[in-house]
Amino acid sequence: MTVTATAALTTAGTLGTLYVYGIAPAGVRPPRAPGVDGAAVRVLTEAGLCAAVSDAPASVRARRRDLMAHQSVLGELASQGPVLPMRFAVLAPDAAALCAQLRSDRAHLTTQLDGVRGCVEMNVKGAVVPGYFADLVRRDEALRALARRTRHRPGYEANVRLGEALAKGVAREARDAARTVLARLTPIAVRTAQGPVDDEQVLSTSFLVRSADEQRFRQAVTAQARDVGDRLTLSVTGPLPCYSFVDAQSAPAGR
Repeated sequence: MTVTATAALTTAGTLGTLYVYGIAPAGVRPPRAPGVDGAAVRVLTEAGLCAAVSDAPASVRARRRDLMAHQSVLGELASQGPVLPMRFAVLAPDAAALCAQLRSDRAHLTTQLDGVRGCVEMNVKGAVVPGYFADLVRRDEALRALARRTRHRPGYEANVRLGEALAKGVAREARDAARTVLARLTPIAVRTAQGPVDDEQVLSTSFLVRSADEQRFRQAVTAQARDVGDRLTLSVTGPLPCYSFVDAQSAPAGR
């Protein structure tokens, strides 16, 4: 199974094309929330599994209202039990093809559902705190020496060298803090998935957390935010559908 599209424009093209929100065990109630483009959402059941779908519009664009509709449908599904969330704009060619894939991939999909059962995704990001200089300079002999030379012989190039050295030091301290945060939060999670980082956002990790541990996880993030707040600004988003812990093979194939 392969993902058909992401947030780019996707043309449905043929009558019968379905927009797919997620896959769940058989027996879930159809979400009452309207789907993408205001379409009614229904469930197709096959081989002990079901797929939440709606008729695909003529085109799918990443408009805010449709992104929110996608999330609302997944939220209703997740409130009933495990769900394999599809990314925005995944299409199946028709109901027969989707049901055939539910049959053929039943074992893999069931294993995926078991892997996220009773869990939610929590995403933690950490951004460098700018201006964290005074304590850093006190603790770093090389920076102290550079700061002294700059005071004694000020100038553009000296200021640039000092600024670059301070920026590197701040980033280094933030990355060290991020490693500490990961070490403290990871034992609470079932699994983790690393996201992209850069010089400013040095931590971006999704945690698969048992629903029963969600409050404990939040408290741990709060405690870490206090401990590293001079170096790293932490934010937590969730609970989310378990996007980061469902492999792309779980998505239905289509155009």
